[in-house]
Formats: sequence, C-alpha cells, structure tokens
Amino acid sequence: MSRLKIGIIDTTFARVDMASVVIEEIRKLEPQAEIIRWTVPGIKDIPGAAKRIIDFHNCDGLIVLGWVGKEFVDKLSYVAYSVGIMLVGILTSKPIIDVTVHEEESEDPKELKKIAIDRARKHARNLIHVIKDPTYLTKWSGKGLRQGYPDVGPID
Repeated sequence: MSRLKIGIIDTTFARVDMASVVIEEIRKLEPQAEIIRWTVPGIKDIPGAAKRIIDFHNCDGLIVLGWVGKEFVDKLSYVAYSVGIMLVGILTSKPIIDVTVHEEESEDPKELKKIAIDRARKHARNLIHVIKDPTYLTKWSGKGLRQGYPDVGPID
C-alpha cells in the first residue's frame, strides 16, 4: 500500500486537544502517513467537513473527534452528528472512526481528559488497522475492549 493519507477533524468546542494525541499515535504506527487536520466549531459541522476532506484530499480514512455537552440540546446535536457521519461513510465508502467524549461521563475535568486521551489514542490505532487490514480487529471481537476506560473482558 502506498503512503496513507489520514484526515482528522476536531472542534473548538472540545475541552481537550484530542487531535494532537491522534497525530502522535499515527506517527508512531505510520511515520510516513500524510495527515490532514481540519478544525471546525462544533460537532454538527463535522459531517460536512468530513465529506469535503475526503473529496478534496482523497483520504484513506478519517478520525472525527467530537465533544458533547451535558445539555439536552447537546444530545440532539450528537444524534444529528452521528447520523451525518454514518451517511458520509456510506456515501464515500471510507472508514470513519468516531471518537466522542460526553461531558456527563465524569464530573472531574481531569478524569474527562484522561478518558479523551485514552479514547483518541486507541481509536487512532483502530483506524490504522481498519485501513490497512479490514479484518484485523476480528481477532479482538467479543473481548470487552474499551476506549476511554479499562477493558472489561469477555463474559465467560
């Protein structure tokens, strides 16, 4: 496979710079990868940006980094964003990994940051694996792996 081209979209609404974590992780796994990073205001702006970054740069895959507030309107925005991202993936046939942190996951800002960094790092790895070998993750099916939290393991 030629040099990978990875798109990253993050938001100014997020409280953690997850894109820098993703870039660091991609550089470890694929040092020669071309990375195109775009930042948009909020999650509802991500699907349109995702379509444009794929169209303009012909990315092999994308990682989108969303941050959802605690209010009901934020949850509605998340639903719209999530459906939009799925639609972009369907229309472009490109893998898109969604890394979303919900502020209600923790009241502690330090814990939220820890969740965001872990989730971004693990999903950056997932994206590289999915692009290079779509069957790679199959060996991990049903293993109770978590992004943002410790793995819980399978149910025996």
